[in-house]
Order: sequence, then C-alpha cells, then structure tokens
Amino acid sequence: MTQAAAANATPLLERHEALGAKLIEFGGWLMPLQYGGIIEEHRAVRDRAGLFDLSHMGELHVDGPEAGVALAKALVSDPRTLAVGRAQYSMICAQDGGIIDDLIVYRLAAESFLVVANAANARVVSDALAERFGGSRVVLDDRSLATVLCAVQGPRAHDIVARLTALDLPAIRYYGIAEGEVAGLPALVARTGYTGEDGFEIFVDARRGTELWDALRAAGEQDGLMPCGLGARDTLRLEAGMPLYGNELDRSTNPYEAGLGRVVKLDKDVDFVGRAALERVSRDGPAKRLTGLVMRDRGIGRHGYPVFAGDRRTGIVTSGSHSPTLGAAIAMAYVAPGDAEPGTMLAVEIRGARARAECVALPFYRRPA
Repeated sequence: MTQAAAANATPLLERHEALGAKLIEFGGWLMPLQYGGIIEEHRAVRDRAGLFDLSHMGELHVDGPEAGVALAKALVSDPRTLAVGRAQYSMICAQDGGIIDDLIVYRLAAESFLVVANAANARVVSDALAERFGGSRVVLDDRSLATVLCAVQGPRAHDIVARLTALDLPAIRYYGIAEGEVAGLPALVARTGYTGEDGFEIFVDARRGTELWDALRAAGEQDGLMPCGLGARDTLRLEAGMPLYGNELDRSTNPYEAGLGRVVKLDKDVDFVGRAALERVSRDGPAKRLTGLVMRDRGIGRHGYPVFAGDRRTGIVTSGSHSPTLGAAIAMAYVAPGDAEPGTMLAVEIRGARARAECVALPFYRRPA
C-alpha cells in the first residue's frame, strides 16, 4: 500500500505535489511537512505571510434549539455565552478530567455552532458529542471531509485576504468569524490561527478548495506569501506557547496541569462531563505543571526527554526545537509544581548527558503590538 493510499488525501494534494512538498502522514492524513525549508517558511510567517492547508482538521456543525446547552453539557467551556460571530477555545474531557481533545467553538447563528477538532481526534470527538447529545434537540453534522480549510498567517495576512473579499476584515476581531465570499466562493472567515501571528482561517466547500488555494497564492505573490507545511506550523506554535494534542495535551493530562484552567467554567448552571474531577484539581492543585524551558547549555530538549531538578527526576519534555525567532533552543515540559517557577534551573537529559535549562513563562514569543 502506498503512503497516499494509507491516509486521507487533502483535496489540495496535487497542488502540494506540484510545489515539491515533502509529504508525511499526520493524524491520518497525507500532509505537507515542508516545501523549501522549515526555517524559511517560519520566517516568512513572522515577517510577511504564510499559507497553510489545514484541511485535515475536523469540522463539526452543531445546530438546533438546544445546541448551546448541549455543548455546555459536553464541553468544559460554556458556548452559550458566545455572541454570534465570536469563538472560544475549549476542551472536551473524560469523566476523570483527562483531555480528549482541545477545540475551537464558533457561534455562527443563535442556534448554530461550528466545532473544530484536531485531525487525529475528529472522529473521536464526533462520536463523543453524538453520545453526549443523546435526547437533545440537536443535529450534529460532521463536514470534515467536505471542507477545505486554508489559513493565511502573518503581518501581511490582512492585506492579502482583503484583495479577495468584500467582508469588513477589521470588524472581525480576534477569535471572531464572519460569513461571506472569498475569491467569489462562499466561505466562513475566522480570525484565528496557530502561529502567534494575526491571520485568517478560511473554510470553503472541498470541491472548490483548489480555487481558494490558487486565489490566495496569486493575491499574496506581491507580499511574498509562502506556502508553509506542518514543520513551520510546529515551530511557530511552540514559540507562541500553544499546546499540541499528543504532546502537551492528552488523556493523562487535565486543563489545570496545562495552565488552561481558565477554559473550565465550573460555575455554569449545567453539569458537564468531568466536572467533579476538575473541581477536585481546582481545589487541591495540579499534580504537574507545564513550563517553558530555554536551554542554557548546548543541545535541544526533544519530546520525551527526561527533566531533572538536581538528581531528582521532575518531569518530561513535551515539545522542543531550535527557535528561529529567538535564536535559542526552547522547549515545553511538564514538571513538579514546585519546579515550574520562572528562573528555576533544571536539566534536560540529552543522549545520556544533562544540559542546563531555565524555566521561563510562556509564551516564548508575542507578536509586536
């Protein structure tokens, strides 16, 4: 069986192949890792703009008169508090508080929501929502395979997208969404992203996906827009301190341990799955804490490398790389709560030797105001 046959193929696969992309299997999809080089693509997003194919993500539409309350019972956040055209970061947790997936929930209309899930978890989330919605007046429509999602991220993203739409882009605030046309295609345009930069994520019918991709590339040519793969997306999100499911987030981790307790709405007037467990963590404190690390000795702390406080093993690296923006090796790691304060000196074991690393507050990078 070929690599392409073993995974779902994005509708933009031929475009990626024509650009010479290095393709890998990711979350059950064949996706571009890089085109020319990860560092070049990373810097394009920080300095100009990058174009990403995110069609592997899951798009779950939730509609009906009880859509808001059903989501409030299924998720740790409260989507009922969203105004139409706004979004919130959320999570779906198990009864023990472990994270099944992290999500973005958009309110499209009074009784209509869009839930965007990670690629590898889209089916799991869809099944969990269907189970938790049982008996509610709700329609759950999984449109993941019927949707192409392209993201334009970077300082010039606004100018590029503005050439293709009559939407009032400045009126779409961060974590907002609007319906309109882009390049003549019916689209949802969200001001969200996973890079630490300003930008837009554009949802269109999968049958028109190549038209959107081609139009965005043409509109961005004068601004130096560069197609970017998963490699640059990973280094960008790491600099921005954004968690990745399977690294910082998983079933053995709860939102408070990940520093995301603000997402959990314990005071909402409906019960939700995992509430009792999360109330205990909120009261008693987390068993581990996510921290940023900057390497002070040579070496890069990679996923799975152990972290030590003196001779005591305190935790494990979840993500690590060289930061093209900061010019230093950075990582995120889970450590004992008492070892996570900024300024604490720890050590990462790299190929049998220990390299000093300093705890720092996340994120590593914030875009200029």
